[in-house]
Parts: sequence; structure tokens; C-alpha cells
Amino acid sequence: MNTVYKEICQAVVVGAGHAGCEAALACARLGIDTVLFTVSVDSIALMPCNPNIGGTSKGHLVREIDALGGEMGKNIDKTFIQSKMLNVSKGPAVHSLRAQADKSEYSRSMRRVLENTDHLSIVQAEVAEILTEEGKDGKVVKGVRTVSGALYEAQAVILCTGTYLRARCIYGNVSSYTGPNGLQAANHLTDSLRKLGIELFRFKTGTPARIDKRSIDFSKMEEQRGDEQVVPFSFTTDPESVQIPQVSCWLTYTNEKTHEIIRENLDRSPLYSGMIEGTGPRYCPSIEDKVVRFADKERHQVFIEPEGLYTNEMYVGGMSSSLPEDVQHAMYSSVAGLEHVRIVRNAYAIEYDCIDARQLYPSLEFKTIHGLFSGGQFNGSSGYEEAAAQGLVAGINAARMIQKKEPLILDRSQAYIGVLIDDLVTKENREPYRMMTSRSEYRLLLRQDNADLRLTEIGHEIGLILEERYQGLKEKERQIQEEIRRVERVYVGTSEKVQKLLESYESTPLHSGISLAELIRRPELNYEVLAPVDPDRPKLLRGVAEQVNIHIKYDGYIRRQQKQVEQFQKLENRKIPEDLDYDEIPSLRIEARQKLKIVKPVSVGQASRISGVSPADISVLLVWLEQKKGRKG
Repeated sequence: MNTVYKEICQAVVVGAGHAGCEAALACARLGIDTVLFTVSVDSIALMPCNPNIGGTSKGHLVREIDALGGEMGKNIDKTFIQSKMLNVSKGPAVHSLRAQADKSEYSRSMRRVLENTDHLSIVQAEVAEILTEEGKDGKVVKGVRTVSGALYEAQAVILCTGTYLRARCIYGNVSSYTGPNGLQAANHLTDSLRKLGIELFRFKTGTPARIDKRSIDFSKMEEQRGDEQVVPFSFTTDPESVQIPQVSCWLTYTNEKTHEIIRENLDRSPLYSGMIEGTGPRYCPSIEDKVVRFADKERHQVFIEPEGLYTNEMYVGGMSSSLPEDVQHAMYSSVAGLEHVRIVRNAYAIEYDCIDARQLYPSLEFKTIHGLFSGGQFNGSSGYEEAAAQGLVAGINAARMIQKKEPLILDRSQAYIGVLIDDLVTKENREPYRMMTSRSEYRLLLRQDNADLRLTEIGHEIGLILEERYQGLKEKERQIQEEIRRVERVYVGTSEKVQKLLESYESTPLHSGISLAELIRRPELNYEVLAPVDPDRPKLLRGVAEQVNIHIKYDGYIRRQQKQVEQFQKLENRKIPEDLDYDEIPSLRIEARQKLKIVKPVSVGQASRISGVSPADISVLLVWLEQKKGRKG
């Protein structure tokens, strides 16, 4: 008689990439007994593409993950080898941290955290089936079954399959059903999901070749150094601990010869031959895609970046490809500095199954299956940071569902995470979704520097932020407000010292006394440079001084955006009953009715952001809701 292994837990997380790690840690830290499944423990927190964390807008996500109690920011602070603040020549709304990681150490460090977290177990096994039963309001999750037949009963299951589900790696005529880096794909779960009525489709992404550092001529490239003063990602990291020796990255360019090689071999590209079915990311195209789409460009940037301190492998950023092996050798060696390049790993494209995230509530729970959550690239997004943010929210909400608490829903005015999830569950995404600062309507309020001020209190209420850290936040808030009040009251006169300082910054000299706050508002001045004429200034941490400067300098713009948020909140707070029958609303246009029935928005605000729903439709909806409310009254 065959016996089947059975285990009872509370939550199951399928996949241990960046989404799965955050989901599992969130559940476990909230006291939920959690099992984290991975096809290989060696792939935990793997960086199959560029080993970096952050970047434009993505740095905002990492800071928000940290402010809510997630792990990504802490982990990159421990394992980075170069750090840079991007967009410093622009306003603070678009400043973004980016750090190059030691690829292997990042994965090992995250694994150590997982292995030493209470209530969390790691199991190397492939999940083949989601188990459900019929409840009074539809299907309810009961657990999972692995390929070996083992049963794990659970109240919540979180899907974080990344790019592994029926994954297929392709370059030239070579096609293999493996996950990233040749790791095992997850080939069994798709059928189970389809049987549950979940709609799936194919997306694709790609990665460039990895090359041997010893074969590179760096003298023909531009050196890219890290920042002299490193700013940590995590608000809990001691700034002194990240002031370490950094490695350099390098910049070179493609040329007309590179483009000619690519154009001559487009017929051999699986991207153009029809061999690749999935839709790729618009904002991270392959090099062959760039050459075709931007035919007028004479060159494209190529970044040569180290994969770690203890390997000679270098990442060729900007040249992802699925061209055949011989073409890759010719193409890469045509680039300045890569004439004698040795390829360690070929570039490849990867196709995988994912979902239309409109099947999810903003809590990231499936609308038709209670207890089944989803996060990461499986939701149709791209990027480690987008994945981790969704994993954290899915994990929090799975735990809160088990604890019979209301879900955490961050709206667009609270966080980039709110923008990310709202876009995914509201809009039709025909390509992998990438976070960008331009997607946020309130980006002056949602800066990376104030993520702790916006979200740490929420993390504390949830239970992921400890009391000591929360009290530290309250003290920081007190110091900021106290110093803002002080500089508004302190006046400086027309002394020689003041005038010389102003002259050194090409600032208009004074004819009478003026407050420090008024001087800070001048574009060429800031809080820091006025220190020599402010002898009574208290000694403040860098983060406090930064907030004082931003609040004073951008006060008018911030107030204006806060008023916009108040208007936004009115529509967000206008909830739509879950059982609303849109067919009962006679004046709605057919397209609007169809889209509303697909998305099932939870608020009028969300309804207004659905493509195909016009302002006139929203007016009709508002009138109907008022009439329905009146009839009930």
C-alpha cells in the first residue's frame, strides 16, 4: 500500500525568488507557520539577469519594502559592491538608489535569513497542483500537492513562480524547457491553474551574455565609479557600515559594425522568425529589437558590470539577445574593448506562463478562489524590485486573511507599491510591466527619502516593524518639525560673512534681514550650505537634515499635491458593492460595462482608471450609486 506524506501548515509560498522570499518572511514574521517551496534551494533570491537592486523608481520600491518591514533593502546593504544615487542633477522626486550586488552573496545572505526565521520551513520540491474545495461563496484553497504526491494542507497559498512556469530558454535554434541559468523549470502547475479557471498567457524576457573579465580591454571604455558617500537602502542600516571600497563598472558603445552584424542575421533571430511566442518588455528590449526600432541611432550604451567579488564573470548590460551563438560572438567582439572577448554564458530569451493580474483584488488575492494569492513576475510585471514589493503585500495579506483581519491596501497616493499594484490589477498589460516614476501622479510626495515617514507606521500596525524602530521614527518626525520651525524663525543680516557666502554661490546679496527658510528656498542654496551662517544649528542626522531641506524648499509644491490627493481620496473612498450588477445600469456604454465586469473595481476611483471607462461613465456610475443608496435609505 502506497503511503503519501502529509503535512499541515498555515501558508504555502510557491517559488523562492524575490517575491517568494518577501512573501514567506512576511507570513512567518507575523506568526504564520509557512512552507516555502522552490525547485532548487540554490535558486533562492537568484538574480538571473543583472545582479543589481534599485534604479530609477525601483529604488523607491526597495525603500518602501524596507519601511514596511521587508528584507530586500537590508540584504543589498550587506552584499553590494557598488552603489550610486541616480538623477542627482534633478529634483528629489526622481532621486533613486541603485546598487550592484555580489550575485552569489546576495542569494546566500537571503537564504541565511530565511533559514533562521521562526515559523518558516524551506522545501525543495515542485508544486504540481493547487487543492481547493467548494465553499459557500465559491472555491476555497485547501493546500498543494507536489510532483511526488506529498500533500501540504494550508489556509493560504501564494504563487510566486516568477519566470519558471513552463519556462523555455531560447537562442538561435536552441530551445530547452529550463528555467533561468539552466535551472529546472516548473512544468506541472499550469494545468492545475487552468482547471481552476485561471487565465494564463506567455510573456518573455531576456538576458545578455556573461563574459570573462580577463578578455576585456578596459582602456577603451569609460570607468563608472560608485558614490564617494554611500547612502544605504535600509533605514535601519548604519550609514558608516556601507562606506566600503567599491568596484568599478564600465561603459562602452555599440557601433555601425555591430548593427550591421545584427541586421544581416535578423532572419536567424527567434524573436523575428516567430519561434518566440511571448511578448517582451518594452522598456528593456533586446539589442536586435533596439537596432530595428531605433534604426536612426548610430550607437547604444553597453554597461560592463561585475557579477561579484570572487568571479571573473561580467554582465553585458544593454545587449540582451536571443541570436545564435556564432552571431553573438561576432556581435559582442565588434564592441570597443570586447575585440577579444570570451563568452562564459550565452545570451538567451526566456518564455514563461503568467496571468492577467485583473483576476486579482488589490490585496493580490484571486477573485474566484478564496485564499489563493499571487505576487511577482507571475502577475505580469518585470524586475526584482516589483516582484519583491508584490510578494511582501501578498504575504502580509495572506497572513491577515488567516488572522481574520482586513487586508492591507496601499493606494496610489501612499506608495509606489500602491501605484504598481493598482496598475496591475486595473489596467490591461500587454507586456511585462515596469515601474517608472512617470507612472506616479503624486511623485513629489512619494519620494524615496521619505518612505519611512510614509509607511513605517503602517508596518508597525501590521506587526512587521518593532516598537524600538517605530519610536525612532517618531523621534525623527519630532526633530524634523522642530528644526523646520527653528529655521523659519532664525533671521540672518547683511554681515560680510553672509554676503561672502551668498556671493560664493552666485546668490543675490541681501539688503535687509531674511529668514534662513527664505534663503533655503533659493534654487542655488540649501540647508547644508547655510551651516556657516547658522551657528546655533543643532547636530542632526543626515536623513533629518535632508527632510528639513526638502520640506522648506518645496513647501508650495507639496501643499498643492496634498490638495490633489484630497480630491483623489474622495473617489477612492467611494466604495462599489462587490455584488453590483453593471447590467442593471442602463446608461452605461457597452464597452464600459464589459470592462467593469472584468475588473470588478472596489472603488469609483479604481473604476475611473480602467481603460475604456470614460468620465461620462463614471458620472453615470456615481448617479446610480447615489440612487441605490437612496432606495436603501
